[in-house]
Amino acid sequence: METTCLSVEAIEAERLAKLASFAILDTPEEQEFDSLVVLAQRLFDVPMALVSLVDDHRQWFKAKCGLSASETAREIAFCAHAMHCDDIMIVEDATLDPRFADNPVVTGDPGIRFYAGVPLRPASPGFSDDLPGIGTLCIADIRPRTLSADEQKTLRELAGLVSALIRARASAATALRLSEESRRHADLLARQHVQLRQAERMAGIGSWRVEFANHSVHWSDQVYAIHGLPPGKLPSIAEALGFYPEEQRGEIARLLERARSHGESFDFESDFTTADGRKRRVRSIGEVRMADGEPVQLIGVFQDVTERHAREELLRESADTDALTGLANRACFEKRLAEIVGKANQTGAPACLLLLDLDGFKGVNDTFGHAAGDDILRTMADRLRGFAHSSGFAARLGGDEFVLLLTRPRDCARIEDVITLILTGLRQTVERDGEVRAVSATIGAAFVDADTPIEILRRADIALYEAKRFERGTGRISGSPEVLRAYSPRVAAA
Repeated sequence: METTCLSVEAIEAERLAKLASFAILDTPEEQEFDSLVVLAQRLFDVPMALVSLVDDHRQWFKAKCGLSASETAREIAFCAHAMHCDDIMIVEDATLDPRFADNPVVTGDPGIRFYAGVPLRPASPGFSDDLPGIGTLCIADIRPRTLSADEQKTLRELAGLVSALIRARASAATALRLSEESRRHADLLARQHVQLRQAERMAGIGSWRVEFANHSVHWSDQVYAIHGLPPGKLPSIAEALGFYPEEQRGEIARLLERARSHGESFDFESDFTTADGRKRRVRSIGEVRMADGEPVQLIGVFQDVTERHAREELLRESADTDALTGLANRACFEKRLAEIVGKANQTGAPACLLLLDLDGFKGVNDTFGHAAGDDILRTMADRLRGFAHSSGFAARLGGDEFVLLLTRPRDCARIEDVITLILTGLRQTVERDGEVRAVSATIGAAFVDADTPIEILRRADIALYEAKRFERGTGRISGSPEVLRAYSPRVAAA
């Protein structure tokens, strides 16, 4: 008896570890899961449909329809029983089932009478497929009812699709493992249920299939919609690749060929131009179905992720950009410097780092206010962008400190002249109400070589210090005794 108890505890511990491996508990709502429970609610005409995940003390709902609670205690959860079933668990009338007749969700709100749930057992490396489910896809009703064999089959197939989504979510860098059940489910719903097409439109996801035996291709309506094509106007493989940027078509063709010849799954995102010329971003996931050791089908999903990609790009840009000047910030500069140092170490490509401090900036702030100081910073940033050209890189490190990375060989070859031009270009005066303040820059420079980024920065900082000590508004290159000055107005005019 004691051995049995220990075995049950060990199995439950492994099940909980498997659930934790997906990192899905207490995550925000996701449209793909929400669309599936809406689809289940409509297909079975029930008030409640849930994706329920069961941990050690509760069941938590990843997606839900018809229920306000986000979780319930495990001891009252129907799903805590269903997850141990090999197949679907159906309770036709909970008031007649001794396991649930006194359950508070039966005797009280929401008054459940009917329940059907399929355990979710998404594959996870290192865990047995025979473990109890990590949760269920379930439907519930406030009146007793039964499920036909076809309805049971559909609920199983929906649960298979939920499991596939959980697996794909946990491992976005690896291919989504679409099962034969999800293929049959997509085929069945494509033929029989308008609801699937509605769910695809809601989620911006389409499904597709390639039969290797006869090279036939099948698209759902939403795949056509994402391409900007009318349903049924299926392009050839070459035409389909034409929707992608030219530089990515060869790689996509190789992914398709390796799927056909080696059974390799894939998951990629790409820019995309629709048939009517709209610029979009798409994600395609494909998995090969094998039979007798041979690939027979390539099954996948296709999604328009333009809005999500735009949000990510905006967040990435915000994280790398100085809000006041629009230049790159310190974090972005450090990443770029590391890239340039790596390239210099590999190829010997020339590069020069310029550290800049503004002189007289505090006087502008103190005399004319911070708004005037901000104007000076923005003006300096605009001028530095011009000096950076298309191959350089300008950033604001903070306060009145800036940095310029020059990577154009001709700039590096004549760096003394370039620094002199920059010193001249950054000189300006601010005049208001008879008060005049001059602003300039002092520069310390160091060539990028085999040293570490920290050491290159240190050398540029020392050169900046030496230039300031000699005279503000000048420049110095690390290792050189020469002091670089801005052109005088007379010389510049000449």
